[in-house]
Amino acid sequence: MATAFLCAASAPASGQERIQEKKKEDARYDVSVTAVTISVTVQDKGGRYINDLTQKDFEVYENDARRTITYFNWDSNTPISLTVLLDVSGSMALLDKFKESREALRYLVTSLLGPRDEVSLLIFADGEVEVASGFSTDKASFLSVLDKTEAYGQTALNDAVAVSPEFADKGKNEKRALLLITDGIENDSQSTPDQALDIARRVDVPIFIIGYKIPLSDQSLKGQKRAPDLTAGGIVATLDKFSQATGGKAYFLKQPQELLGNLRGIRGELSHQYIIGYTSYVDGGDEYRRIRVVTPRKKYKVRTRQGY
Repeated sequence: MATAFLCAASAPASGQERIQEKKKEDARYDVSVTAVTISVTVQDKGGRYINDLTQKDFEVYENDARRTITYFNWDSNTPISLTVLLDVSGSMALLDKFKESREALRYLVTSLLGPRDEVSLLIFADGEVEVASGFSTDKASFLSVLDKTEAYGQTALNDAVAVSPEFADKGKNEKRALLLITDGIENDSQSTPDQALDIARRVDVPIFIIGYKIPLSDQSLKGQKRAPDLTAGGIVATLDKFSQATGGKAYFLKQPQELLGNLRGIRGELSHQYIIGYTSYVDGGDEYRRIRVVTPRKKYKVRTRQGY
């Protein structure tokens, strides 16, 4: 460093020239080095999970530049850290939606999660997201808190999606996921869906969503201006966007009986995910970076986060 400094100082230069040289020197070191981890799901045309791929079967691209895979793991027995983000707004109390959700979550933690899986519970209503139960393998404690939870207030869905993935990313296990159960009715957020998504996709936490069917006659929408994202179609599109961008999946209930099957599907997918890591070197800036993962076997469907 001292030698370089002396060499640069030996040639006479104006103040402006020295400033320009300093900018060029700084630019040479303005490189963002980021360790990126992504969860990858691979299925065939029939929807069956593909579990026999190796590291050589994957190619990872960031902004269309191929990246070298530095970490690879697949193990169906790997424990997960699951964060449940539960809508406890007043609209969930209608038509027994909240009661059904609690019963389904009881089934999830007692029948689908293993002893090494940890689970946490976040609840949201009236513009607040509360950590009702922190990460723990103690399922009884989770259920005790869940049983005491009641529905109330309005729905700040976008705000909840914005802040929850960062919490979910603190789980101790390599596989982490966020499970959002909601009727999708949005009436209290400060942020837009795009703003929420921009924040949520900064961490590698896939968002899985179970959304109740949104009746256009729902009482909580009466008297409000029907913005596009407050219609049934708009709500579905927003929830789909959250899940697809983060590498998760959205399920929309036609009948309450589908709830348990959706939970089994989500737990099954988490068991079959590949974990892939690579190092990103980008010159300066904080721009959005697209991620694309492919396999040489073109018949397979590969799903992961769209970027960060």
